[in-house]
Amino acid sequence: MVQRDLQDETMKKEAADVLVVSAHPDDAEFGVAGTVARWVREGRSVVYVICTNGDKGTTDRKMKPETLARIREEEQKAAAAVLGVREVVFLGHPDQSLEDTSQFRKEIVRLIRRYRPRIVVTSDPYRRYLWHRDHRIAGLVTLDAVFPYARDHLAYPDLLEEGLEPHKVEEILFWAAEDINYRLDITDTFHLKLAALKCHTSQMKEIGNPHLDAWLEERCRGMAEGEAFELAEAFHRVELPP
Repeated sequence: MVQRDLQDETMKKEAADVLVVSAHPDDAEFGVAGTVARWVREGRSVVYVICTNGDKGTTDRKMKPETLARIREEEQKAAAAVLGVREVVFLGHPDQSLEDTSQFRKEIVRLIRRYRPRIVVTSDPYRRYLWHRDHRIAGLVTLDAVFPYARDHLAYPDLLEEGLEPHKVEEILFWAAEDINYRLDITDTFHLKLAALKCHTSQMKEIGNPHLDAWLEERCRGMAEGEAFELAEAFHRVELPP
């Protein structure tokens, strides 16, 4: 009984309101950073999961993959700090390597059961045409991990031995979705989204857009079209059955 109580207390301490799963460092800043900053301001706790180390995201022929991976990890930590993200979990898979495997799915299930979020956010796996494969796989595996694997005690039963009980996520948000059905106001947190994005210096250099501020503002303004607010992030939202 004492051991069980200790496990319950540990799970309460680790519990987060939101789990954000991204394929690469910087993906979440493009997709959901303004909303994350808003949630943090509202008192919600947010945990990031970064699936790959981003070690191929460069055109510099002299850059070594292991060096780039270290750079991008530090950039992601800095961006998360700007937004108030509570914790960043780096899974460390090589860039361009994600596959829909039982082992990868289990990693995400373990984190869902560990942090027990109400909301999970990730990239839309069903976007057509030009879309990074890692983004598709990360979104698909996360969706499957949410439902039904994190919910069912007989899925990965060895996780029960780690004290990780089944957990039902209430909703999942997909960024970069084509079928948008949910928009959130980031007018007051847009500056934090921009600041967090600029922490990814290596990637901003690769993008090479001298008008990043104006481009991002116009993009978020377009997402808010038809709403009462000026700037938004847009998602496909799925509510899960209780």
